Amino acid sequence: MTKIVFMGTPAFSVPILEALIEENYEILAVVTQPDRPVGRKKILTPPPVKAAALKHHLKVLQPEKISGSPEMAEIIALAPDLIVTAAFGQFLPTKLLEVPKYRAINVHASLLPKYRGGAPVHYSLIKGEKETGVSIMYMEKKMDAGDILKQRSLPITRADDVGTLFDRLSVLGRDLLLETIPELIAGNIQPIKQDEEKVTYSPNITREEEVIDWTKTASEIDCQVRGMRPWPGAYTTLGGNRLKIWAVTPTKKETKAEPGMIITIEPTSIAVACGANTVLELNEIQPAGKGRLSVEDYLRGVGHKLEVGEMVGTND
Repeated sequence: MTKIVFMGTPAFSVPILEALIEENYEILAVVTQPDRPVGRKKILTPPPVKAAALKHHLKVLQPEKISGSPEMAEIIALAPDLIVTAAFGQFLPTKLLEVPKYRAINVHASLLPKYRGGAPVHYSLIKGEKETGVSIMYMEKKMDAGDILKQRSLPITRADDVGTLFDRLSVLGRDLLLETIPELIAGNIQPIKQDEEKVTYSPNITREEEVIDWTKTASEIDCQVRGMRPWPGAYTTLGGNRLKIWAVTPTKKETKAEPGMIITIEPTSIAVACGANTVLELNEIQPAGKGRLSVEDYLRGVGHKLEVGEMVGTND
């Protein structure tokens, strides 16, 4: 029986871990990030992978930093045949990568060498990609630079956001990993080196990237909104207050109005001028201190205050 140490943290990783358990691989330990405070009340919450591991009565290790930690020494002592990572969130030192007989492999949610880094799903949407996928690769000290063992793609639709795409890629990664491991152990995979000339990066999303730039086109802003939903969320300002934008629709209308200007207010939508004379309809928003609202519900409450010609985003 192949002995595996699994490393992962978010919900994306859970189906992958559970599939390894169901396939009767021996999971020696599950390594994940420490519990973190969550929500307004800062309640200490375990990562989704920890919750899944405990449900199956597996050993859980949670190093703040794995390099040189007691947890790393414990992993080395376990002598796994294979390390499998999926959105773990930390670099693995070379000393650890050299331990397993079949090395360490990673389930990465992009078609490498595109979108190396911590936010490949967000960037594939923000950049308006038509497809994305999963790469199973050998791990190296350099971020997401290892040789590729297997890849599989899937289309991105306009209905997709970060949440739906994470779910779809998690299932794709699970299935692809289950195909990969037996072939890897049997020596039937010829790894492919990544083309360094085609490398792009997807660093973690910054607060500045959450702000909507209304000089971009309606389609670009739609990609940004979906590439930030459900987390961390794209926002603008209205009347000096933050306004989160949850759902929008690019239209075929054109306008000569200044980007950021409200050009029409209908019972169910607010239309805003964008760059290149394009127009975007706001469908679902969240005023500061309130919950998510359809624009229809929002206008019932403040419609008499909102006027055509007002600007959004002027105080960002």
